Amino acid sequence: MRALTLVADRKLELTDLPPPPAPRAGEVQIRIKAVALNHLDLWGFRGMAFVKRKLPLVVGAEAAGEIAAVGPEVTDFTPSDRVVMYGALTCGACKACREGRDNLCENVAGIMGFHVDGFARDLVNLPARLVIPVPSGVALRDAACAPIAFSTVEHMLFDNAKLQPGETILVHAGGSGIGTAAIKMAKSIGCTIITTVGDDEKAAKAKALGADHVINYRTERFESVVRKITGKKGVDVVFEHVGADTFNGSLLSLKRGGRLVTCGATSGPTTTLNLMQLFQQQYRIFGSFGASMRNIRDALAKMQAGLEPVIDTEVDLADFERGLKRLESRQVFGKIIVSF
Repeated sequence: MRALTLVADRKLELTDLPPPPAPRAGEVQIRIKAVALNHLDLWGFRGMAFVKRKLPLVVGAEAAGEIAAVGPEVTDFTPSDRVVMYGALTCGACKACREGRDNLCENVAGIMGFHVDGFARDLVNLPARLVIPVPSGVALRDAACAPIAFSTVEHMLFDNAKLQPGETILVHAGGSGIGTAAIKMAKSIGCTIITTVGDDEKAAKAKALGADHVINYRTERFESVVRKITGKKGVDVVFEHVGADTFNGSLLSLKRGGRLVTCGATSGPTTTLNLMQLFQQQYRIFGSFGASMRNIRDALAKMQAGLEPVIDTEVDLADFERGLKRLESRQVFGKIIVSF
């Protein structure tokens, strides 16, 4: 079978590997149809794995496919079923897993495509408990955006920030995969959306997507514009994933008692924090990592209801690196899909 492997930092090779064996008890075998790219893939490509890993490594952290075979004791799936897969090898037995908080698993064996072999291959075997059916009417290309991008936004906005209809939200990097999803999800419940982008072309696209106010962060101080738009009150929620470059401006953009939720630090992981500002303004700051299986199901249900992801580019498996370079260039608006 084909497999795209990382053989060294910034070096990918499309190779032939033996197909996996027949699925064991409790397992399914999945034929991959689409992989969606994330900054996680870019970090792995650059060598920013944070923990020791063994190369070569099959890449790809987020994907959708079809059931090719089922192992003994599997009753929930049959061949040809369309599915997405949870990208972390959770234990399924710890307290967090039993409570449905999969992203807090105490014994996770790694993230696929980052620590252990991922989805950029024709076939993969997985425990059936980590596989989720794709609802009818949802294209696999779109479904591939559910396990990380859409579910991460679902977890951030609704589990952590508790975003409510009619609130005002600042969404950073509105042209990114999760930024576009956040705009669409917040718009669907009637929120007022302010978003930041890096150029005028993205500004027009963000406006068309549903953003009420768009700020070009390269030409304006976003926090000053946010205060002006909100009559100096600030926003209810900040959707933060940029990191050091925007974090303190994000706090200044919040109203008293406002909530900031963050899942990323692409501009740097370290910042200073004014503690007096934090407690006097009664800010609530939430760290958010990944998502639960429930979040993925909810994300797929929203897709079925018509809330589709924004797709920037589709490339073939052999052009995976070209997709990464487009992601790295920051010219992207939406998700990049690798088709099989």
